[in-house]
Amino acid sequence: MTAMWMVRAGRGGENVEEFLQKSVVALGWSKIGKLPASTNKAELVARMAQAYPDEKEGTHGNWAATLLRFAHELESGDSVLTYDRERRRYVVGTLSSGYEWQPQLVEDKPNVRHVKWTHQVARDGLSTGARNSLGAIQTLFKLSEDVAAELRRLQVPLDGPLPEVPTRSPLSPFPAEDEESSETNSDAELRAEVLEKADEFVEDAISRLDWKQMQDLVAGILRAMGYRTVVSQPGADRGVDIFASPDGLGLQDPRIFVEVKHRTGTAMSSKEIRAFLGGRKQGDKCLYVSTGGFSKDAHYEADRASVPVTLLTLASLRKLLIDHYDALDGEARALVPLKRFYWPVV
Repeated sequence: MTAMWMVRAGRGGENVEEFLQKSVVALGWSKIGKLPASTNKAELVARMAQAYPDEKEGTHGNWAATLLRFAHELESGDSVLTYDRERRRYVVGTLSSGYEWQPQLVEDKPNVRHVKWTHQVARDGLSTGARNSLGAIQTLFKLSEDVAAELRRLQVPLDGPLPEVPTRSPLSPFPAEDEESSETNSDAELRAEVLEKADEFVEDAISRLDWKQMQDLVAGILRAMGYRTVVSQPGADRGVDIFASPDGLGLQDPRIFVEVKHRTGTAMSSKEIRAFLGGRKQGDKCLYVSTGGFSKDAHYEADRASVPVTLLTLASLRKLLIDHYDALDGEARALVPLKRFYWPVV
């Protein structure tokens, strides 16, 4: 069985669309230049230190090891995956080239391997252990055989829909660290990894809500922000799921109309945005929440709309929840119970 590698698409998956559209995975460190085949780790660490003098010595070593692994250990025919955070899916493909230096292909990520992307796996369908392993913060790491086998078992074609995933029991937010990451991480990296995993597990908890609970959570966050809300009753679909305003009556501005779509893995398109904005008038404010994210044409439609509309993804909703958690009422807190934890300042 071929090896399977995780290659992260930048911080928060910011480059995932470029990875998919250009059929690549890519790493940064553009100041280093093209990596000669004969470069050893000591030489690369020295070049890292010269190019990035403000970083710690241990960071230079980790970066050098990652880039050398990317260039030399990954082989054509190996499986590779990256995380699409907005759509809560792992995209799986097959490496189809050796290491290349292409500084114009992906911004600030000139070290490239070509990939044929073919499959996808819903994060919500994975076991707790697999989620924890895939949550390691390293830019590049090799998956264990068990996790790779689970991904292969659950993968579906990339051009089809993601399967519906049944509601799962609550997950422990801070599972044990995976063996490989705990061996190599510094204190700062470990802290970043714990925070990254915490964010992902909070998103998991939000994603497990049903559609009615999701509406109630969004309404609860708006109340915590100082608004009064009216939530539409089931079956009373008038093109808006939540109405919010300072007085709850719409007599005071802003008047906020909210649509909530809880369809994990299904990105909303420009068609849904246009339908939502139909009938809105000048002075109205609109909020569209989609746990499955938004297509590029949806973002374009929102940008050019005559009525202000904000598109809110699951990651954005998680950030709002955490930012306003202390002000949430008991009903909203009960939907996603969270516990504060402390990290030592060093």
